[in-house]
Amino acid sequence: MIEGIVKKFVLILLLPILFFVLLFFQSSSKEVKDQRTHFWLVASIDTMKYSRDIAREKLGDSSFDRVIEKQIKDIAETGATHVAVGTPYDEEFLPFLKRWVGTARKYKLKVWFRGNWSGWEHWFGYSSIDRDTHIEKTVKFILGNPDLFVDGDVFGACNECENGGPGDPRHNRDAKGHAAFLIEEYKASKTAFEKIGKKVASNYNSMNGDVANLIMDKETTKALGGIVVVDHYVASPEQLIIDIKALARKSGGKIVLGEFGAPIPDIHGKMSEEEQSEWFENFLGKLYNMEDVIGLNYWTNVGSSTELWTGSGKEKKAVRIIGKYYKENRNRLQ
Repeated sequence: MIEGIVKKFVLILLLPILFFVLLFFQSSSKEVKDQRTHFWLVASIDTMKYSRDIAREKLGDSSFDRVIEKQIKDIAETGATHVAVGTPYDEEFLPFLKRWVGTARKYKLKVWFRGNWSGWEHWFGYSSIDRDTHIEKTVKFILGNPDLFVDGDVFGACNECENGGPGDPRHNRDAKGHAAFLIEEYKASKTAFEKIGKKVASNYNSMNGDVANLIMDKETTKALGGIVVVDHYVASPEQLIIDIKALARKSGGKIVLGEFGAPIPDIHGKMSEEEQSEWFENFLGKLYNMEDVIGLNYWTNVGSSTELWTGSGKEKKAVRIIGKYYKENRNRLQ
C-alpha cells in the first residue's frame, strides 16, 4: 500500500514536468517552422539522357514506355515538383515528347521543357536555323500544342542557347545581340502562352555560368522576368553557394539552377555513393533557405556520372538526400 502511494506521489510530481517538456518542444518546432518562409517553386530532376539523346532511336519503340514509366515514377517519389524533359520540339519528335509529358501527368508532375529546335545545335542532322526562325517556330509550337501544357509548367525555348545559332557570346563579341534575342523570344513565347490561356513560365532558358556573368546585368535580368537560370558545376558546395550569391547580387534577380550535380569527373574526380550523398547534404543544407534561389534541376536521373539511379533502376544513396529536401519543399508548397 505504501509502495502504491509513493508511485502516485512520483507520478503527480512528474506530470507538470512532462507538460512543460512537451510545451517546450512544441514551441521549438513551431519557431523553426515559422522561420521557413522560402521555398523552391521548381524542384526538378532531369531526364535528358533518355528524353533527348535517344529520342529518334526510341521514337517507334512502344516498349520504351515501360522505361519512361519507371523513370517518371522514381522521380515523382522523391517529392519533385517537376520533371525536366529534353526532347526536341521538332514535329518529328512530338509523339515522343507527348509520351514523356503524358506519363508525367499520370504521376502529377509538372514539366520543365528543356528541349530546343534540333537545327540550333545541329542535333540529329538537322540544318541550321537563325534567330528569327527560332522565334517563329517556338510561337507556332506553343499555339499549335495547347494540350501539351498545364498551369505551373516551365518552358525554355532555347536552353544553353550559347551552344548553337550564331555562337557563344563569350567568343563572337555579340553579347548584346545574344541578350536581345533571349528577351525577344521570351516576350513572344509569353504572349503565346497567354493566347492559349496557360500559366506557363517561359523565361527558363538555362545558360552557362560564365555566359550568365557576361550578359545578365540588372537591365537584362529585369527584361527576362527577374530570374537567371544557370547551369553550373564547381568542385565544392561552398564555392557553388558563393557563386550563386555573387550572381544574384550582380543580376539583381532570383536564381534557378538549371543544372547541378556531382560527380563530374573532370571537376569532382571519382566519388563513392557515400561521398556523393555527403556532397548533396552539404550543398542542399546550405541552399535550402537561401532567398536568392527559387528553383533547381538535378542533372541527371540516369545515364551519366551524376546519375541517381543505375541503368538497371537501382536507387543510389543520394536519392534519399535529394528526397529529404524535395519532400520537405513540397510540403511547404502545399
